[in-house]
Parts: sequence; C-alpha cells; structure tokens
Amino acid sequence: MPESPEAQFDLAVIGSGGGAFAAAIRATNLGKSVVLIERGTVGGTCVNTGCVPSKALLAAANARHVALDSDRFPGVSMDAGPVDMQELVSGKRSLVEGLRAEKYVDLIADYGWELRRGNAVFAGTPEDPVLELTGTDGNRATVRAGHYLVATGSSPWAPPIEGLQGVDYLTSTTAMELNEVPESLIVLGGGYVAVEQAQLFARLGSKVTMLVRSRLASGEEPEASKALLGVFADEGITVLRRATVESVRTEPGGDVLVRAMSVGGRDEYTASRLLVATGRRPVTDGLNLATVGVRTGDRGEILVNDMLASSNERIWAAGDVTGHPEFVYVAASHGSLAVENAFNDAGRTVDYSHLPRVIFTTPNLAAVGMTDKQTNEAGIDCECRVLPLKHVPRALVNRDTRGFIKIVAETDTGRIRGITAVADNAGEIAAAGVYIVSAGMTVDQVANLWSPYLTMAEGIKIAAQTFHTDVSRLSCCAS
Repeated sequence: MPESPEAQFDLAVIGSGGGAFAAAIRATNLGKSVVLIERGTVGGTCVNTGCVPSKALLAAANARHVALDSDRFPGVSMDAGPVDMQELVSGKRSLVEGLRAEKYVDLIADYGWELRRGNAVFAGTPEDPVLELTGTDGNRATVRAGHYLVATGSSPWAPPIEGLQGVDYLTSTTAMELNEVPESLIVLGGGYVAVEQAQLFARLGSKVTMLVRSRLASGEEPEASKALLGVFADEGITVLRRATVESVRTEPGGDVLVRAMSVGGRDEYTASRLLVATGRRPVTDGLNLATVGVRTGDRGEILVNDMLASSNERIWAAGDVTGHPEFVYVAASHGSLAVENAFNDAGRTVDYSHLPRVIFTTPNLAAVGMTDKQTNEAGIDCECRVLPLKHVPRALVNRDTRGFIKIVAETDTGRIRGITAVADNAGEIAAAGVYIVSAGMTVDQVANLWSPYLTMAEGIKIAAQTFHTDVSRLSCCAS
C-alpha cells in the first residue's frame, strides 16, 4: 500500500464524539492545529447510538403510554393502537442524521479541522509517540502531534454466559434498529440502559421480564430501586432480583430460553428476543497503547490522573474510555479540561462531587451529590429525609404520586450533600440540585428560598422543610 508523508499537528484526537469535539473546539480557540481520526461514524455514541436515539424512542413510547394511561384523569379516555416500528425507527434515524450533520459534521468545516477516516494505532516510543493511520481507502500515513487525546468511548459488553455467543441477542445499539416490536423480551441487567430499554419496549407493547443480579439502579438510593419496582409492576414489567444467569439457548421455534438461579431457585424463562444490557467497556483494543507507555486497567480503561493525563505525559484521555462516569457531559468536560492542561499547563482537575445523574424512565430517577451510603463510607455524619410525592402539589395535579425526593444533609451543619428524586421531570430537580450542592447550601437555606408553586422542583424546598416541620400539616402553598 502507498504511504503518505508524515503530518504535524498540535493535537491529534482519536474519536469524534462529545469529548473529541469539545477538545477540538477548545484547542482551536487556543490557536492550535487539530486532526480528528475516526474509523466509524462521526459523532460518537451519544448522537448515533446512545442518548439521542434512545431518548427519542423513549419519548415516543411515553406518548403511547400517556394515551393508554389517560383514564387516571376523570372524564378522559384515549386508546393507542399497535406501533409501526419501522416508521418509528425511520423517524429516529432522520433526527439522528440531522443532529449529526448540524452539531458534528458541519462543525468540522466551520472550525477548519482535518478529518482523517481510518484506523489509528500508536507506534514509536514512549518518548516519541506517533500514530500509524490506515485509511478507509487503504492508504497509510503517519500522524505526529505535540499531544494526543484518546476519546474512543465505550461499547456494549456481554458477560461470559454459557451459550450466549450462539444466540442472536440484542444490545442497546441493535435494539434501536428493530423492524418490529418483540412480542416478548428478556432483559439482562438492572442499570440505566436496562431499565430505560425495559420500559421502552414494555410501553411499545412487549411483555418484558428483567433478570437483575442485585437491584434496579443499584448505585443509587435503595428507595429509588423500590420506587422503580412499583412503577414497573404497574406497567406489567416482571423484575426478578438476585438472579444469576447460568445459560442461554435458542429454542427450535426461535424463542430464546434463559436458565437462571434466583432466590426462588433455578428456573427457565423464554421470550422472543433477548436484550443484554449488562454494562459497557472502554474501547482500547488494538490501539497499541503499551508500546507508547500508556497503562490500562482491568476493563481496558486508560488509567488517568485527576488532570486526565495518562502514564505518558503527551497522551491524554477523555470520556468513557477512562472508565469514569458514562455521561456525554462528562466526556465534553474531559475534552476541554485535558486541552487546557496539555497546552496551558492549567492544572485543572476533575470534580464529581456535584455530578448530576439521570435515568430517563418515566418517572425519571435523578440524583446529584452523595447517597446515604456514600456519606457513611466517607465517615460523614449525616441525616436524611424522604418526602413522598403525595406532599408535592405538582404530583397531586398530575394524578401520579409514585416517587419521592430525598435529601442527605450533614448532621451538625445542615449542609446538603445529596439529593435524589424519582418523579416526573426529576432531571430538572437534579439540575437545580447541582447549584444547591455545589454552593454548600443548608437545609434551612433551601427551606426558606422562593420556589414557584406547582412545579416539581418545589419539592426540593418541601423536602428541606421536613427536617424541622411536619409538612403534612402545611397548607398547599405555605412557605
């Protein structure tokens, strides 16, 4: 194959997702030359196979569910027919293609970056790393840069289950490309992808069974798991906890059979399709990182310090590939932070103490800051209050009081350390919570702030009031 001459850039970025683009934008604003290298589709996970398409389908499924659940309002009754999955997926693709063009592809030309299509691997030495690029056209080139950023993201991971490789199972990526709604679906996993996809397909018409090793959303407050269990039970989703999958096989008729052990003993479960949503793993295979002195962890993640530098001072990492929290806004923050540290020696560090987390079920599960368990593990003396949504006027008006708002606060000072909510639009509660937690506000301060009546966020104020007041004895808008 022909080989091109070496190229020289200030920054070479492997990947083209949120972290990569944030880094490229910041570097360009600093007057640096940038090359992006992408072997797949420009835009990364979020716009192509993650946040955007999944939330678009969840919104559609929620619209159908609202129609079917309309009789909770007296005098209102609607119905919803079967879903045209091909049309739904086609609409999702159009949305994705539009956003990819507007927010990613067009920006490359606007900023004047060079985009190289192909597969990049590190070569050279730790002291003089380079990238060897094999283009999609078969041509080879050597890319040399002052600094390198690895922003290759993560991909769905499947555990080593007997028979799984012989089954045509779905992942969070392939599930969003189905041409029809499965009659029945088994979901392996209980994390954010699993619960979102389980509710999505249940609301589209599938009979859904979840096999969960511990509990739903096990990293969040136990009250959140309990609330989601209740919601899922209302919607006909079967959740089997403490379940260990032993084997999987395809039956003669095409159904998938899963054998699992749970608290009730060993049992078998069948469905027309199987979705494996047991987590993701960083994409680092084949990058040849060891050659240039970049260390990786047990899951393949690039080990970085709190300034996002790898064990090679010229190679940085951002986003899911670091093994850090898997949110696109984390990746974007990583990208700009790494560039500031690489070119300005800014010494900026990553701080997750007020990181918001949202699971887009309906109602949402959202949180910011520390959980009750995390404060205990950190040796912080805290007390908690859990406010049922029956005390939040917005929930009463919505005719849906499933859920709660929980505040974790330091016992001595009243400083709020964490807020968790399961509620309609709980993501907005978490957004407000970011400012509360980052500012070190106390429950007394929040309890006495202005808050607009008949908003779900008003529940934060009411939850803060529960530390000193019996809110069941307040009028509907008493401050």
